[in-house]
Amino acid sequence: MHSAILIIGPTGSGKTPLGNALERHGLWNQQCIHFDFGHQLRLSAATGTADRFLTPDELVLIRQLLRTGALLEDEQFPIARKILSAFLRERSTCDDDIIILNGLPRHLGQAAAIDHIVRVTHLIHLLCTPDTILQRIRSNAGGDRSGRIDDSLPAIRSKLATFELRTRPLIDHYHSRGIPIIEHNVAPDEQPDLTCSLINRHPPD
Repeated sequence: MHSAILIIGPTGSGKTPLGNALERHGLWNQQCIHFDFGHQLRLSAATGTADRFLTPDELVLIRQLLRTGALLEDEQFPIARKILSAFLRERSTCDDDIIILNGLPRHLGQAAAIDHIVRVTHLIHLLCTPDTILQRIRSNAGGDRSGRIDDSLPAIRSKLATFELRTRPLIDHYHSRGIPIIEHNVAPDEQPDLTCSLINRHPPD
C-alpha cells in the first residue's frame, strides 16, 4: 500500500500549486506523485460517455458536482476509488513513491474509505485568512486560477463554509490517530516553490 501525504486548506490557499511543486522537487528526498482529485474530476467530465472506467451515470453525477460545488458523499465513493486506482495504475507508481493527495479525502467518510487504498502518514495544513484567500485568488498567486469559472465571491464563500463544516474536522481526525500535522501560514503573494521549500524544512516524524 502506498504512503500518502494529504494537503488540506481552504480554496485559494495553494493546494494544487504546492502539489505540483512537490512532484517537481520531491519531499524529504523522496519522489512525489501529485493526485489532484479536482483536476481528475474535470478531466473525466470532459471525456464524454466514452470514459474507459466510469459509467455514463457517473459522468453525469461528476458534472453535476462540478457545477454545484458539492462533495462526493459516502455512497458515491466508488467513483473516487475508480479515479484514484486508475491514476495509480497509469502513473506506474512504485511502493517508494509518496502520493500527494489533494482534494481527497474531503470529509470524514472519505477518510475512512481511503484507508483501504493508501496509508496517510502526514497531513500538510495550509492556513489562510479570508482576506489572504481573496488576495491570492484575485492575483492568481499560485498560477492555477486562470479560466476558473467558480471564483465568484458567492462561490468562494460557499466553498469556505463547506471547508469549515466538512473538511476541517479531518485535522482532528488525523491528529487523534497520531498522524503528524505540518501547519504552514500562506502569504498573499507566496509562490508554490517557496511553499515547497518551507515544507521541506519540516523533517518527517
